[in-house]
Amino acid sequence: MTLAMCASDPARTRGRLHAEPGHGVRGPRDAFQRDRDRVIHSIAFRRLRHKTQVFVAPDGDHYRVRLTHSIEVAQIGRGIARALGLNEDLTEALCLAHDIGHPPFGHAGEAALKDAMRAHGGFDHNGHTLRTLARIECPYPRFDGLNLTWETLEGLAKHNGPVRHPGWALAEIDAEFPLDLSSHASLEAQVAAVADDIAYDNHDIDDGLRAGLLTLDQLMAQPFVAANYRAVEKRFPGAPRDRLLRELVRDQIGVMVNDVIAATGTNVAASGVASVAEVRAAGRTLGDFSDDLARQERDLKRFMYANLYHHPSQLAAAAGAKEVVSRLFEAYAADPRLMGEDWGSRLPEGDGATVRHIGDYIAGMTDRFAIDRFAEIFGRDAVPEALAHA
Repeated sequence: MTLAMCASDPARTRGRLHAEPGHGVRGPRDAFQRDRDRVIHSIAFRRLRHKTQVFVAPDGDHYRVRLTHSIEVAQIGRGIARALGLNEDLTEALCLAHDIGHPPFGHAGEAALKDAMRAHGGFDHNGHTLRTLARIECPYPRFDGLNLTWETLEGLAKHNGPVRHPGWALAEIDAEFPLDLSSHASLEAQVAAVADDIAYDNHDIDDGLRAGLLTLDQLMAQPFVAANYRAVEKRFPGAPRDRLLRELVRDQIGVMVNDVIAATGTNVAASGVASVAEVRAAGRTLGDFSDDLARQERDLKRFMYANLYHHPSQLAAAAGAKEVVSRLFEAYAADPRLMGEDWGSRLPEGDGATVRHIGDYIAGMTDRFAIDRFAEIFGRDAVPEALAHA
């Protein structure tokens, strides 16, 4: 496939922090394909199968977790990249890796870690994604981290736009391998970000309906959803409701994807960018929804927060998750040996370094692992009721 002029070219990568000579014996993959494969084969990526997407340690096998969400984002992102002539492999690598820094219990776990580490820089899941991939994952003999290309690290750092005030974790990576944090990222990174929005907007609706926390009547109050559902009903009169709802989710994804492809093409043409360097210097996001759909998407997000993410049962689970993470952190700070031989024996010197080491350990946990460690220390009866099923 011929790449667009504004696409990222693996033959022109800015390289890796550590030179890696002699890769010819490992097959024909280019730099971005290697990055994607390194993410897929990482331990951190595998752990996403037991980390919260919407529901904490869900009982049902049919609910999404961080791993399935990341795969769905990659599928959407790759399709958009292909239509725009962008580099599909870089887009896929960014989509697959974007949530690797999430701690157990999603945003509730992140909030608890941020509070526990506040005196030493706090915690940010995006910065921890970079830290995990560049420091913590160590499968190679000659260097720490996965040694990903500059373009992949840059895309992960800036997929939501320029970073004016990086947290300590991202600042450390940037100091070692400068990522031009004040500029915009590549179009591949911008596509990965909007693919994330498309995936969770629609798949969280699917899971919310399946869990009974959302109803069709509630959704029909949203003009964007109502218009798409009426179109589905018209195409398939008399079809069972559950099939219509799944068709609704597919249709909405299609509407959003087509809008992003059209809007991004228009933005690129209007801005006159002719290289990835010009994309970074454009001063605005080019890969995005149209203004009209962006407004509808924001309305849909507000609806989802009010009716799903802040549902009483979800708030109870979040409160329980924060308690588990907070008390685990206190226990490990009081006695680091509780982290086990591997992590406990590698405790760095200095209060700040110790706090961050404990944060790294907890952030790598899955939901169930965190609950089990909590039960070991405090007893199974102490597990918050909202998490007791896990």
